[in-house]
Amino acid sequence: MGILSGNPKTEPMHYGEVFGAWTYLSTAKAAVAAKQTMLNHAGDRDLQRIIEDAIQLGEKEISQVEELLRENQIGLPPTPPSRPVAKVDEIPVGARFQDIEVCSSIQMGNAAGLIACSQIIGQSIREDVALLFAQFHSEKIALGARILELSKEKGWLVPPPLHQY
Repeated sequence: MGILSGNPKTEPMHYGEVFGAWTYLSTAKAAVAAKQTMLNHAGDRDLQRIIEDAIQLGEKEISQVEELLRENQIGLPPTPPSRPVAKVDEIPVGARFQDIEVCSSIQMGNAAGLIACSQIIGQSIREDVALLFAQFHSEKIALGARILELSKEKGWLVPPPLHQY
């Protein structure tokens, strides 16, 4: 029996898993703060609900990755402060992100998270690490579907040129 043939939780993480998880955690923390700011700018109630769900999803991911890193005695990246709640009416119109911009930003961040999860899954040799990020990936797919549906419903989706033959 080799070093990697037992319980995955007792196996050491390799450098790629450590870097991937640590970077993912650092980015997730920044993304939660950014979504809190975007929530202040969103005027549409349906968009606000999606952002609130995305924040909760991010906070859950942060908690799980922090636990993984702590169990493996890896230092954690700093956490930015939570953003204060503001009313959309208090933000000057010229300084405020429009709902279509907020939706696009949330959608783009979610897509980047899918790619990051896929990369960590692909480089993992510990099953528990791969499965954790596969879970995150699945949750991001579901969130992405909701964002796409909302952006189509609200007329915010700007499709690329459509190919017709």
